[in-house]
Amino acid sequence: MTFYEDWVVPFYTLSHRTDTPAEPDSFPNSVYYNTGAKDVCLIITCMAVMAILRDVLRLNVFEPFAKWKLTRDLELTRSKSKHLNGSANGNGKANGNGHANGNGAITKKERRLIHRSVVRFAEQGWSAVYYPLQWGFGLYVYHYLPTSIFEPTELWRNYPHIPLAAPVKFYYLTQSAFYTHQILILNAEAPRKDHYQMMAHHVITVFLMGLSYFFNFTRVGSLIMFLMDLCDIFLPIAKMCRYMNVSQTICDSLFALFLVSWFVTRHVLFTLVIISTYTDLPRLVPLEWAPERGRFLSREYWIIFCACLTALQIIQIVWFMTICRVAYRVISGSGAADTRSDEEGDLEDEEDKKDQ
Repeated sequence: MTFYEDWVVPFYTLSHRTDTPAEPDSFPNSVYYNTGAKDVCLIITCMAVMAILRDVLRLNVFEPFAKWKLTRDLELTRSKSKHLNGSANGNGKANGNGHANGNGAITKKERRLIHRSVVRFAEQGWSAVYYPLQWGFGLYVYHYLPTSIFEPTELWRNYPHIPLAAPVKFYYLTQSAFYTHQILILNAEAPRKDHYQMMAHHVITVFLMGLSYFFNFTRVGSLIMFLMDLCDIFLPIAKMCRYMNVSQTICDSLFALFLVSWFVTRHVLFTLVIISTYTDLPRLVPLEWAPERGRFLSREYWIIFCACLTALQIIQIVWFMTICRVAYRVISGSGAADTRSDEEGDLEDEEDKKDQ
């Protein structure tokens, strides 16, 4: 093979193509692939594309829009105040949302409040774009695979699940690229109080993706990713609405959708998968290490698999406790807010107090 085929092609196309099974149980018209080391090349390319798209959208779409809207809202608020008072005295003070009652130039505090909201809004923009698209693709994969969350034993039958149809392989590699990319940018965004939980979550997720991919457990991996992505559609959109001072009713409604979808997918359906991993997997799949036959399930790796899934659930339970506290504030009339607030925002709040 040529240098181009060995070292260039794997960066922009799926690698390790193989013959289509005689009687495939899913995607009968698809091209099929094995797994291999060259798959890392496409993951690197996807990470680079995601990084570029994220910055292009952030700098050219989300930040300009947010700055325009918040500045316009501030001007409209001042204009309304001037109309109600009959004249502008230029002595108005800014409120907590960055709006002012006066009519002068934008103050230092107002500019800082607008900048903070613009940055946070833009940070959520990539997630608001990625998760709906990827969840839709995951739904397509889930629909054509012979698995069902309500029949978890199907996740393990006919193991090993190799070769992979092109949609399944592409879904896995793009998801792996996304979460690896999230690890790299976690420290680039405004630091959050749950930084270490988030880092642990992403590291465990990427580890499980790699383990299930190269050990031929892609059906359970595809199902878990499909379940996890649903609630992540609503949270960034709810945050973006809040940063743009959208109606509290809309923010609370989106948060309610997020809460319900989180509980159902991550604490009910995901728990069914964990239970099946503990009980059905060792019953239906022999605990044996036979790489020549595509079998990678020694007792040690089964224990690691179960432990990682359990660790993910523990982290999610900790987060759900925080979500419930926010839900209590919504019910009590305080409105939804992200209690996992930015530490940077806390410092800015101290500066705001000095300006008052």
